Amino acid sequence: MDHPMNALAEKLQQVFRNVRGYGKLTEANTAEALREVRMALLAADVNYQVAKRFCDRVKEQTLGQEVQQSIRPGDLFVKIIHDELIALFQSGGTALDPARPLRIALCGLNGAGKTTSAAKLALHLKDRRERPFLVAADLARPAAAAQLATLAAQAGVPAFLPAPGVSLTDHLAAASEAARGASASVILYDLAGRTEVNDALLEELSAALEAIRPQECLLVADAALGQAAVGVAQAFHARARLTGLILSKFDGDARGGAAFSLQDVTGCPIKFLGTGEKIADFEPFQPERLVQRLLGMGDLYGLAQKVQESIDLEDTARLEEKLKKQSFDLQDFQDQMRMVKKLGPLQNVLGMIPGMGSVSNSAIDERGLKRTEAILGSMTPQERRQPDLISARRRQRIALGSGTSVTEVNQLLHRFRAMKKMMGKLTRGGRPEEQLKKMLRGRAF
Repeated sequence: MDHPMNALAEKLQQVFRNVRGYGKLTEANTAEALREVRMALLAADVNYQVAKRFCDRVKEQTLGQEVQQSIRPGDLFVKIIHDELIALFQSGGTALDPARPLRIALCGLNGAGKTTSAAKLALHLKDRRERPFLVAADLARPAAAAQLATLAAQAGVPAFLPAPGVSLTDHLAAASEAARGASASVILYDLAGRTEVNDALLEELSAALEAIRPQECLLVADAALGQAAVGVAQAFHARARLTGLILSKFDGDARGGAAFSLQDVTGCPIKFLGTGEKIADFEPFQPERLVQRLLGMGDLYGLAQKVQESIDLEDTARLEEKLKKQSFDLQDFQDQMRMVKKLGPLQNVLGMIPGMGSVSNSAIDERGLKRTEAILGSMTPQERRQPDLISARRRQRIALGSGTSVTEVNQLLHRFRAMKKMMGKLTRGGRPEEQLKKMLRGRAF
């Protein structure tokens, strides 16, 4: 799946490439560039008024700037876009309230990922030496409490569930006592949701917040909502006095417009992103890193962090040495594939490398990757070490064992030899991003 900001990033970067060809910024060419920026934002499902206000601010900044001889006009335009995006996403601050014990209420519509986000946030806080305590506060849906209990067990965090027939007020009072007894430093309340915003939901939300008196009230919104997110956020913000936002499903095929629309309309900062299906796929929102990706600057800090968390650097050093010596084999290739998979979807990883965000999904055959894994798994360790020794009969058996064809086995061996040559070129210099794009387009993976 594409990262929700990749399509927008690709369109913005095309605009910037055009602008960098301008001899100077004029009212006419600035208007044309901003029209393209506005169209890119609208295509990403950004609310029309939000896109218009953003472009108006950029226009005011651009026409009010004197272009110095040392700065190219196109670079100035990109800098203004960068600064305006940072100003938009940083408004309100992204850190949680420092008070302890900290009470956090999570609200949102059913299906937005609210219960999952509560457990993910609890695990995130636990990893930072907090003592989180989950409270199931959706009395209308027993399944929500059961789901929270299951996720809490996965996170290794205590969860307080409602007793049968208990009132919401009594349940929240009992939860408060239980959290105090557990010496909780952060109490997370998974409040009731509905399939749509209605009076019943907002009345129950108001009653719960009156009883809890949270320092943080976070709206969990599905990143795929796009422009529809605006109405949802406005309704919740009017009744709940939101302090922040959690965008769930930020790894899916959403177009990313919710990130702009929610932040602009509510004035509340995005504080966290749900970046995958696993309970650990959750991270604090860092505006600078998102903006860098949008503008084609990559996110090398984020990539380095992922590598540090997921990959054995000694194994990486060993593979690098084998590449230099041209002794890279299919066993190393299999090890490398497993290593890269730990970083997450390949499209997301490429988006973190400067100049690689524009590599499209069509250049990455995910199903082909799975077939490649199956073929490698059907080989013996000796065959992976010495692929040139694989006989025609063995190729038939490998195909049978992997559920593929002999043609696909032959193609893999051919592509591996081509990739090995390409890797050799990468280690001998040149522009790595261009070589990698060629390798991806050639289906070397």
